[in-house]
Amino acid sequence: MADPTMQSQDTIAAIATPAGAGGVGIVRLSGPRALKIANTICATSLTPRHAHYARFRDEHGETLDDGIALYFKAPASYTGEDVVELQAHGSPAVLQMLLTRCCALGARMARAGEFSERAFLNGKLDLAQAEAVADLIAAGDERAARAARRSLDGVFSQRVNALADVLLRLRVHMEAAIDFADEPLETLGGEALRSGMAQAADDLGALLREAERGQKLRDGLHAVIVGPPNAGKSSLLNALAGSDRAIVSDIAGTTRDLLRETVRVEGVELTLVDTAGLRAGGDSIEREGMRRATSELSRADLAIVVLDAREVDTGRAAVVDAIADVPRRLWVINKTDLLAQLPLPAEDEILVSVQTGAGLDRLHARLRTLAGGAAEGADGAFSARARQVDALRRTAQELAGAQQSLDGDMLELSAEALRIGHDTLAEITGRIAPDDLLGHIFSRFCIGK
Repeated sequence: MADPTMQSQDTIAAIATPAGAGGVGIVRLSGPRALKIANTICATSLTPRHAHYARFRDEHGETLDDGIALYFKAPASYTGEDVVELQAHGSPAVLQMLLTRCCALGARMARAGEFSERAFLNGKLDLAQAEAVADLIAAGDERAARAARRSLDGVFSQRVNALADVLLRLRVHMEAAIDFADEPLETLGGEALRSGMAQAADDLGALLREAERGQKLRDGLHAVIVGPPNAGKSSLLNALAGSDRAIVSDIAGTTRDLLRETVRVEGVELTLVDTAGLRAGGDSIEREGMRRATSELSRADLAIVVLDAREVDTGRAAVVDAIADVPRRLWVINKTDLLAQLPLPAEDEILVSVQTGAGLDRLHARLRTLAGGAAEGADGAFSARARQVDALRRTAQELAGAQQSLDGDMLELSAEALRIGHDTLAEITGRIAPDDLLGHIFSRFCIGK
């Protein structure tokens, strides 16, 4: 990985904010020539952290636009380098002319995410905080935005670093015990090692659960709508999406392929996937649709099982094997308007009629609870990504292996598992991160961030 204290020798430029008619657009510069370029364009000498009204001029001295110029002297800037922001009127043509002028004076176009990448390399942000910048920009609701802000403020990183320090201390203790192999482990603090590992495992488990909740806030809930043919799956998708996204008919097997729709239910984002009805038989195309439905269920967070209220037991039998490995299920008993008397629903059942709208408000509330987790404590969550959650899970596996090896007096294996676990945690914040991982992460950012 690049030296985090090394600043780049080139200067980058980008339009940092999307422009709109009548709005404000920003051209951002970062690097050793940023101030010289800006002084030339503004025909003045910029003072750090002072808002300058300036006319932005082309190579002939003609005015391109007028606006505000701000200069942030290294290292007290977002990237840790000299940074200048030229705030102009939000015309795409004007901003493009400003960007072209910057490049003519020695800057180059920034890559996607390069400003945040430089902030990371210069020690202004760790990797988890840098990713939180993108999460904050992409946040779809207030809770997701607040969670991303907490990660950007370092809440997640501090928890990870504290746990990494604990694993390092345990490893040091273990290595010391190995050096005195002739002594009984108990005389070298064996009980302290065991209790320390147990406490670390508990802390890691708590952090993993919070990170999984943060990932749900960021990515939304992946819910697959499943059930026998003609139970009303596509009608339910249309009702939740608020539009006719799926074709609905009385003909069994109408839905052949997967249909995805991202919806917001009371402020919570869900990715809904409508699937082919599950039943025995069907033609080759319908069987392929059922195979795809089963494959999608293997990746689902939630199975929304839609059953015809007149054939509940038959419907359950048709789907029970397909949903066996899905972590959570919600049984939606549809077509209740066709019953003379409503049954008493179980705790994991919702009685609805998509045709009349009865029960959909209760379904919305249940989906929001399932997507956002328990109400208590949800507002204190931090954002997390799939790769970070995966790193925590791999760390938990290594820690469990270290405990098992310690119980078997295999100290070398236990110490090695602690080392791997410590290094895996470091991937989250970038203390240890291969260059190809960094390139993949920052390439998914916006230009100018």
